[in-house]
Amino acid sequence: MHNSRRNLIFTLGLAAMLIAAVPMLVLAEEEAPAPALYATGWAVLPPLVAIALALITKEVYSSLFVGIITGAVLYAGASFSGILEHALLDGVVASLSDSWNVGILVFLVVLGMMVALMNKSGGSRAFGNWASSRVKSRVAAQLTSVVLGVLIFVDDYFNCLTVGSVMKPVTDRFNVSRAKLAYIIDATAAPVCIIAPISSWAAAVTGFVEGQNGFTIFIKAIPYNFYALFTLFFMVSLVTMKFDFATMAKYERNAVENGDLFTDKAAQAEAQVEAEAEGKENGSVWDLVFPVLVLIISCVIGMVYSGGFFSGEKFVTAFANSDASVGLALGSVVAVIVAVIYYIARRILTFSECMDCIPEGFRQMVSPILVLTFAWSLKNMTDSLGLADFVSGLVENMPNAFMGLIPAVLFAVACVLAFASGTSWGTFGILIPIGLAITDAQPELMIPVISACMAGAVYGDHVSPISDTTIMAPAGASCNHVSHVSTQLPYATTVAVIAFICYIIAGYTLNPIVPLIVGFAMVFGVLMFFKSRSGSYVVSDEANHKN
Repeated sequence: MHNSRRNLIFTLGLAAMLIAAVPMLVLAEEEAPAPALYATGWAVLPPLVAIALALITKEVYSSLFVGIITGAVLYAGASFSGILEHALLDGVVASLSDSWNVGILVFLVVLGMMVALMNKSGGSRAFGNWASSRVKSRVAAQLTSVVLGVLIFVDDYFNCLTVGSVMKPVTDRFNVSRAKLAYIIDATAAPVCIIAPISSWAAAVTGFVEGQNGFTIFIKAIPYNFYALFTLFFMVSLVTMKFDFATMAKYERNAVENGDLFTDKAAQAEAQVEAEAEGKENGSVWDLVFPVLVLIISCVIGMVYSGGFFSGEKFVTAFANSDASVGLALGSVVAVIVAVIYYIARRILTFSECMDCIPEGFRQMVSPILVLTFAWSLKNMTDSLGLADFVSGLVENMPNAFMGLIPAVLFAVACVLAFASGTSWGTFGILIPIGLAITDAQPELMIPVISACMAGAVYGDHVSPISDTTIMAPAGASCNHVSHVSTQLPYATTVAVIAFICYIIAGYTLNPIVPLIVGFAMVFGVLMFFKSRSGSYVVSDEANHKN
């Protein structure tokens, strides 16, 4: 209750600030020249400040806001009006004026409404009861979440929110911590989309490969996408070996031994409100399955529609040219209309009850919407400071003598850039053209280089606190945002280090087979090592099968 009140006050305060900024929008001068610190190392400071503060204070709103102000100060200098104008107009207002961003927010809100409808109808409760009669252990509950995450490969945003809403009732029954569920969701979002040919990510990557058959290159790059492949192997191995290490061990121990799925009091309070709002007892499994199927189908149709499928383009071409923001927004709106008609026709919900789910779904998404808005605003700050140009200059000045190391170096640069900016697609756009230019003299390196750019961008996106998917995964799992970041960071970084080593091997062997064998063996060896250490938490067979 206190958290909802705080969110309301924060939203009203933000709205007041935006209204106050309108006069400045009218009186704004022409675009200012590039700042003195443009394309220098200072461009990395704003996201670093936001990330460090978020991890230290556990407060994501204030941390992101301080990061935005830091970027505005670096841009405008000692001018107070310039700082305020850049932070609000070029940051927050510009983020909310971007059509792509607005489309994602519409999708997010509508999906919140869908979840509210499924909960109120009793569909989520019925699915949890049905799945629990078939899922007999913690391992099976987690593997089911993995499988569902892999199956929803069309888009990472859709994956994050759908898997969480469907699997929470199942994993809760086996005392799987919400932090672990959030990790599974996040690890089957971007890492799966980046190796799925029919996905919004494949469409984005092919668009950045100019002068080449982008779709063919994407297919050839899949075996070299070491981070994505190793992440899936790491996650499944971790689940089947029944243990956790680092920060996640504390959350899992608390969930299994104390029944506390959150370890975070604020998140636990929010979940209590959610539990009290459980739906009707006469709901059926189809009250969840049917709306989800409609949502998947309508979102796919929406994406190919945005790519020109109904104007004569082939399905693959339409998907490659699709606008994920438009497609997902259109698909989700159609799905929620169909869901309302379905529930009314089933007489499980009245029209009035369906309409009550609209503001309820919006309220559930207030927190991720605020975080996304601030994250996008922070990205605008780094863009205005020339972070992309700074990184491009570093990479292009690399000596030719180290060409074999190019894939590993670009992987590391992509990791840092995506982590600092919170965007994998932006990292693709910056580094893939650079990689293609670098490998003109050695075309055999092109596929490993493109894969390294993609894999590094996925890792950075996976662990960055300001990444869209890192925000949406805990939203889908009803997990604290900072808890999710701190628990998945050791896991993702372990896999990234192994992937970096394998890119060194790939740069010289120019073949994915050897690095894949070495990488899978290293993942298994590292997991065996951590399992034997005293700080790890191994779940007993009795606890694993407790229902």
